[in-house]
Amino acid sequence: MFTGIHFIPADTKIGFVRLRTISWVVSALLTVVPLLLVWKVGLNFGIDFQGGTLIEIQTKESVADLGDIRSKVHGLNLGEVQIQEFGAPNDVLIRIAAQPTEKEQQGSIAKVKQALGDQVEYRRIEVVGPTISSELIAGGTVAVVVAMIAILLYIWFRFEWQFAVAAVASLVHDVTGTIGLYSALQLEFNLSSIAALLTIIGYSLNDKVVIFDRIRENLRKYKKMPLTELLDLSINETLSRTVLTHVTTFLAMMPFVLVGGEAIFGFALAMVWGIVIGAYSSIYVAAPLQLILGVKRDGGMASAPARAKTQARARA
Repeated sequence: MFTGIHFIPADTKIGFVRLRTISWVVSALLTVVPLLLVWKVGLNFGIDFQGGTLIEIQTKESVADLGDIRSKVHGLNLGEVQIQEFGAPNDVLIRIAAQPTEKEQQGSIAKVKQALGDQVEYRRIEVVGPTISSELIAGGTVAVVVAMIAILLYIWFRFEWQFAVAAVASLVHDVTGTIGLYSALQLEFNLSSIAALLTIIGYSLNDKVVIFDRIRENLRKYKKMPLTELLDLSINETLSRTVLTHVTTFLAMMPFVLVGGEAIFGFALAMVWGIVIGAYSSIYVAAPLQLILGVKRDGGMASAPARAKTQARARA
């Protein structure tokens, strides 16, 4: 009888948690280094957050000549300009960085129209000012913080506070690591980036809940097993599901990174990175934190003597 292909053997016994000393150093670097990058290098804010002009045009040709449009617009000396295909082959999106004054901002639009002439049709022209962009930054930050708080409450309600704290700590690790990627590669950070962060949070949380659920089951099932062995057992029992889910999603996102174009490159690359770092944090951050937070077999918090005894066993 055909039972399918097993990419991960059922009796896998990898000591993930036993490598926690090394993994915690790596995790600390993945959390601290991105923050230092943002502090020293900063983020490459897009027009959504920095302000600027957005012009959507449609060429009369069936396929737009992006090279010709770039040469004409870049020669206007308007600062940072991004030109990309948008929708149909003859639809083009032009993004112009914010100009020093509102008069110059309006003047940049006139220069673009003069350079492109009557060979294009202007579908949409939007000017994002500094006030609106600051509101978008605040709104995006609030969205991420509210998502974290909601996750904390949800995991606390479904499991125990130890699991909730571990989940939020590992998700903060994922978010800072992804923001660090934007800073290191100077990818444009815009509203799509906020969407990527929220998507990564939800996707990564799903994997952590699966592992937490198995840990809770094993806490009740193996009442005398040392916590380190129990955590490793739980991770190994869900390893096949974790690997297959992450690899499948990774392969699905790679075409967007390779041939998706400039419009979604930043979002797609952040998602690919988020898939990798999310899998890592589920195994090496969220689960091992239970050794520090202390749990007992009925799923509640262990007493101080019991927690000390559990941590002593874990160090053995």
